[in-house]
Amino acid sequence: MDDEQNRLQGDVTQLLQAVRGGDSHAMDRLVPLVYEELRALAKRELYREQQGHTLHATALVHEAYLKLAGRSMPASDRAHFLAIAARAMRQVLVDHARRRKAVKRGGDLVCTTLTDGAAPVEFRPDELIALDEALEKLNPRQREVVEFRFFAGMEEKEIADVLGVSDRTVRREWVKARAWLYRAMYPDGPTGGLAHS
Repeated sequence: MDDEQNRLQGDVTQLLQAVRGGDSHAMDRLVPLVYEELRALAKRELYREQQGHTLHATALVHEAYLKLAGRSMPASDRAHFLAIAARAMRQVLVDHARRRKAVKRGGDLVCTTLTDGAAPVEFRPDELIALDEALEKLNPRQREVVEFRFFAGMEEKEIADVLGVSDRTVRREWVKARAWLYRAMYPDGPTGGLAHS
């Protein structure tokens, strides 16, 4: 890490501390420092959506910001903040999917798989909603591992650092969570790639 990256990381950490301390303007100063990373996360999330999605990366970042602004922020560093932002983006997309599903039923069906996050996955609105509901039933650490790895694209080492556990624990929680989510989302065992990944 060069001096500029170290300074930026320090600024982000200080601003996160200020947010946790109740500084109402700290979030406004924080977002520009990580805006490009937030847009990259948004693009990744939108890439998983069906073609023709009405939200764009900038709109998704702004919607996620609205979800995060004015709330307590448990993040302690940049990686943890980006993971929380990815969760907020997922919630925005789930809300959007629920609204779309309420308006129109059916549509083109596309098979969804829950992989390690390396390959893009396309979600139907009803599958995104089912995934969100299943995630809420996981134990908290497994849910965080899935959110950090699958939605935020974090590596096992980064997740381990954020959660304060070993890489091996992260891997074990990922395997358990992925199997449980597969059974919860596909009780009849469709041909999803989850079982094979």
